[in-house]
Amino acid sequence: MHTTNTTNHIGRKISRIRELRGLKQEALAIELGVSQQTVSNIEKSESIEAALLAQVAEILGVTPEAIENFSEEAVFNIINNTFQDSSSNNNNYLCTINPLDKIIELYERLLEAEKTKLAYLERLLKDK
Repeated sequence: MHTTNTTNHIGRKISRIRELRGLKQEALAIELGVSQQTVSNIEKSESIEAALLAQVAEILGVTPEAIENFSEEAVFNIINNTFQDSSSNNNNYLCTINPLDKIIELYERLLEAEKTKLAYLERLLKDK
């Protein structure tokens, strides 16, 4: 007995990309101008028309080819390689600010704003 593993299930790929984008079926349905049930049926479909695939791809911010070639394993490999690489050539993902400095800066700006308000209120009281 020979079973074929159909890994190019377009509907599942659309569903997974939609989930990774943080988009609900309802939101995709609104963008497509269809019902949520239609989106559910699309995501259950093994293949869809090229025009519909192009529409979905545009909404998801990817190309139709990206959907067709989507591999969840590749996504996780990219994530693992990106965030586990602490070498000097990976400065794009390293924090370059000191959060404590930012908190102090914000506190000082808030304090200055309060001092300004206090001075304004004192001037109003003197004028009365």
